[in-house]
Amino acid sequence: MSADEIPPKYVIEKQSEVEVEDGVLNDAAEGYSTNGVINESAALHRGLHGRHMQMIAIGGSIGAGLFVGSGGALSNGGPGSLILGFIIVGFMLMCTVQALGELAVLYPVNGAFFNYMCRFIDPSWGFAVGWDYAIGWLTVLPFELTAAGITIKYWREDLDVGIWVAVFFVALCIVQVFGVKGYGEVEYVLGMVKILACAGFIILGIVIDCGGVKSDPRGYIGAKYWHDPGAFRNGFKGFCSVFVTAAFAFGGTELAGLAAAEARNPGKSLPRATKQVFWRIFFFYIVNTFILGLIVPSNDKNLLNSSGSNTKYSPFVIAIKMAGIKGLPSVFNAVITIAVLSVANSATFGSTRTFQALATKGMAPKILAYVDKQGRPLACVALQLAFALLAFINEDKEVGNKFFNWLLALSGLQNFFTWGSICLAHIRFRRAWARQGHTVAELPFTAAMGVWGSYIGLVLNILCLFAQFYVAAWPIGEGGTPASRTEKFFGAYLAAPLILVLFIFWKIFSGTHEDPRVNHRGWKWYLRTDEIDVHSGIREGVLRDVAEVEAELAARKGGLRNRSFWLCRRACGRVYLRRRCDGNIWFYC
Repeated sequence: MSADEIPPKYVIEKQSEVEVEDGVLNDAAEGYSTNGVINESAALHRGLHGRHMQMIAIGGSIGAGLFVGSGGALSNGGPGSLILGFIIVGFMLMCTVQALGELAVLYPVNGAFFNYMCRFIDPSWGFAVGWDYAIGWLTVLPFELTAAGITIKYWREDLDVGIWVAVFFVALCIVQVFGVKGYGEVEYVLGMVKILACAGFIILGIVIDCGGVKSDPRGYIGAKYWHDPGAFRNGFKGFCSVFVTAAFAFGGTELAGLAAAEARNPGKSLPRATKQVFWRIFFFYIVNTFILGLIVPSNDKNLLNSSGSNTKYSPFVIAIKMAGIKGLPSVFNAVITIAVLSVANSATFGSTRTFQALATKGMAPKILAYVDKQGRPLACVALQLAFALLAFINEDKEVGNKFFNWLLALSGLQNFFTWGSICLAHIRFRRAWARQGHTVAELPFTAAMGVWGSYIGLVLNILCLFAQFYVAAWPIGEGGTPASRTEKFFGAYLAAPLILVLFIFWKIFSGTHEDPRVNHRGWKWYLRTDEIDVHSGIREGVLRDVAEVEAELAARKGGLRNRSFWLCRRACGRVYLRRRCDGNIWFYC
């Protein structure tokens, strides 16, 4: 088939090529403009290798949410609710990351999902969720620095937390000097430690459950704790409460998509990283929480204190202590310290890149768009590190606790809004892609569960929001005065009205401001399908050619052999074709 015979729906308008020279992404150089974006600085560097991307996807977000917070969820919901809650949220995240991977491979832009929300849903919604996401990471950093300092009290209660906050702050500043390479290398090393710890605990937990530890007086445990004190606690309310903890534990899973703009080869490394998320969810979350439910009774009083950074009451540490194993609790506490520092490192990356992307679209102060010649968004880094100094407020525990509780409340629901919006952006993209004459077969990488996975992910995120509202309005126990209960409710649900206020603010501001970067849409509530631009920003050569599309369409209608290879393509993300001399097309992955 010649080029003149190509059907109109397969004709792709040639895009501006994004070149990479010496690891520098050149599409943000001075004077470059696309979709109303103007950058007057250097560009972010593509410094993340495939191993960095895979480690960010596998172990990047494993932190105190799993190692400590899972204990509170076990106490509130029991082992049955714990495992079901993590499975549901894990499945929701798998759908979300697959959708994000499809978009990020096609459009590897800075800001990732924030840009997708602006592009496929509405700029005002992207502004609201983007700011809430950036604020979330901004506030998490001082909290994590304090948490890391508190973990040291496991060994030295006589030393002030402020000492360790200062030490970890200096270490974080040093990492920022090396830019994205520093972030990638630190995450690679710390992620490896966390993965080994999780794998080691799974093996240890099986041994403990089977009675293989001589120092454990309980002997063989089996499923004893699922019967006594029981698989479920506090009924449906306890089940709903697990969602909140699970969402916090899974927070940061989307960072692999955010890092795509600074990956050396996102078309190759991001699909691999996206597939690794399944194994991370299954082994390091679901299997670990299942093992916890087997060897730690849900009515253990120590679990009531499993929150924040109370590593003494981590269910992992409790499980090891109950087995009578000496020395190992200290080792696992060190792992928790490393996990908390890893989250602090991720917080710096997540907030700085989102703020820089917001600024390039005129949605944040212009100075935050600046990137130096080494690819570091210096103004954003300075803002994040200055905010990290708020960790010293915790020197006054009473003032610090109240301050951070309200600060963290600003982004308490951030994960659900971000993940749900990613799913919605993918749904809107698929509609616009089909409306403008393209087929799914042209995409270099497609979500394993297609657009239906995004529908499922969106619905589950909405259900999680309802579950959070239910638990916040009618907490377990329902004790306390009306004033304290009201305070706790707004502490848990303050992010929802904040996002609504940000959305309305940008609708008004964008209708009156004359900044050329701002999309002036007035009071239109969302982008219509025919308004969505699906072509700009696609790198030349990333779309599959017509022959490949036709071959795959033929494979779907072919015999058993061709159908098998089509299923292989669905599993691997891409099938390469080789035409034999006799005209037959052979597939290989």
